[in-house]
Amino acid sequence: MTKYKILVQVLDRLRTEAPTTFRSYHPESADIDGVNAARSKAFIHLFLKVRFGLLTFAEREVYVTEGTNDGGIDAYYIDAQTRTIFFVQSKFRQTEHNFEAKAIELEELLRMDIDRILDGESVDLRGQEYNSKIKALVQRIRGLDNISRYNYQVVVLANVKDLARQKLQVLTGGFAAQVFDHARCYKELLFPLITATFYTFDDLHIALNLSNKNAGAKISYTVVAELAKLEITVVFVPTIEIATAMHKYRNAILRYNPRSYLDHEGQSVNAEIRRSIVERKTNEFALFNNGITILSDGTFLNERIGQKDRAQLTLVNPQIINGGQTAYTLSQIYREHDEIKRAEIFGDKEVLVKIITFDCDSELEEQKKLELIDAISRATNSQTVVSKADRRSNEVELKQLQERCFDSFGIWLERKRGEFSDGIREGYIQPHVVVDRNIFIRAAAIARGNLATASMKKVFVTSDFSSYLNAPPEQFERYNLALQVLRWIHEGKGIYRSRLKEDAVCKAYVALLLITTKTKENEATPEVVQACVETTRRYWNGFQGYLQRKYPGKGYWWLSKSMTRVFNLRHTLERPHAASDVAEFFADPKKHMAERENHSSSSSGGGIPVEPAGEAPTAK
Repeated sequence: MTKYKILVQVLDRLRTEAPTTFRSYHPESADIDGVNAARSKAFIHLFLKVRFGLLTFAEREVYVTEGTNDGGIDAYYIDAQTRTIFFVQSKFRQTEHNFEAKAIELEELLRMDIDRILDGESVDLRGQEYNSKIKALVQRIRGLDNISRYNYQVVVLANVKDLARQKLQVLTGGFAAQVFDHARCYKELLFPLITATFYTFDDLHIALNLSNKNAGAKISYTVVAELAKLEITVVFVPTIEIATAMHKYRNAILRYNPRSYLDHEGQSVNAEIRRSIVERKTNEFALFNNGITILSDGTFLNERIGQKDRAQLTLVNPQIINGGQTAYTLSQIYREHDEIKRAEIFGDKEVLVKIITFDCDSELEEQKKLELIDAISRATNSQTVVSKADRRSNEVELKQLQERCFDSFGIWLERKRGEFSDGIREGYIQPHVVVDRNIFIRAAAIARGNLATASMKKVFVTSDFSSYLNAPPEQFERYNLALQVLRWIHEGKGIYRSRLKEDAVCKAYVALLLITTKTKENEATPEVVQACVETTRRYWNGFQGYLQRKYPGKGYWWLSKSMTRVFNLRHTLERPHAASDVAEFFADPKKHMAERENHSSSSSGGGIPVEPAGEAPTAK
């Protein structure tokens, strides 16, 4: 499924969040114009959700001004944190080609009445009154006490013809402008939404309860480590605070964690966490749970906030590096209940939180920081074992490989286990579009003709990601083609999370070679791929028999424990002549099958025993 089709699927899903009373979001499916108009408005919702973290339809809809008499402004947002007022002009295209190729008409930018609206005008140049949403915008701006400190910025959600920034600024009335063209929409709106990493934030404020703390809210300790000076702060935090933060920030607060949401694995641990919160009215949770470890660039705690027995903890750019399962399970409980039930369930239950703060004066390069984080994660983890593969999930080269896969092919490569769970749960994508990291590396190895690597048990753990990342465009295209072949070969057989047998690896490689004899690799349609895979399946035994007859020498056979000669198919296919062998056999497979039958008849009187050609032996 292409990136555009996924985008449309996401927009349709966002439309369903609108109450039925908002009829413009729920046209009849036969009403093509109505559906297109609804998707255009949902496109604005996508931007508001990802860019500003407005999670609910109601939060976003108040900023959508698109409609008649909107002054050329489709949406706005007043960001109090950055003191910026954003004006949005959006143009969603109804076909993939137009979305990726067609530019917005410059006249549409010229029609933005930002100057008139900011000057307090209530009508446009034609004397038409602005709609109620635009009037609400004016009222909000009037209500800002420190409006003199605000800046204005135009956001264009559309492709724009090649223009210098100065010329674009002229078109938008002199206001600074940023353009989200199709590529940026895919990369900075669609992908973060699916991975639940879209909400960026600087400070996290947490309310603390001091009523049961005899010696203050925290314990602090300074550690001088080999790589940096660190401050460790230990506090007990209300579970409702962790649940709320995780519900809002999701995977954005797990960037340094080796895994994302673990709803597919570690279910027994999740169940225990859930029971200790939901089924107990007292605070055994604080006893049973090992706690959460958070990394922070700055930690501030104030116990004098004008409220008795209350304090506020502020964390700068926090990241959970251990205890992600605890935080995730708490957020799920929060998500499942209304405010009254949440208050009853979470009550006064608290969880131990250890905060590790980097010394602001220490300059620690990103790679060294990641190494230290990995060491801390390895030492503190005890609930669910972190595999070697999970530990490699945050390597820079793997992140870049994921980005290149998405940019080049729209492949949803699962770098971290569970990172697409939120997108699947929300109905934005289906599980079958996610590509397991092991399978992608196997496909890339098949594309290179390295069949021994492709059939290794721990291929991901032992891989050099940079070698795959830095492949030239032609070879990178071949990775994607090999992946398509694997999809067809193991349709419906759970390929994405299973080890490939060597026979399947060899079969995929032969089908890949066959495709190159039929068409240019970059022109191989899904129909061509499927046809070549089916042909390979149909004549697989015959092709192996053809190779056995063609290469009877020692270099192509090995002796089994029972002293039977066994043909080494993988070794044969890794040789340079494999491409010509495939071309020769599949040019007329029935002819070679007939030759095999004739050969079998003439040699039936005896000879060296040979294992049947159906299933190739697994690599030793």
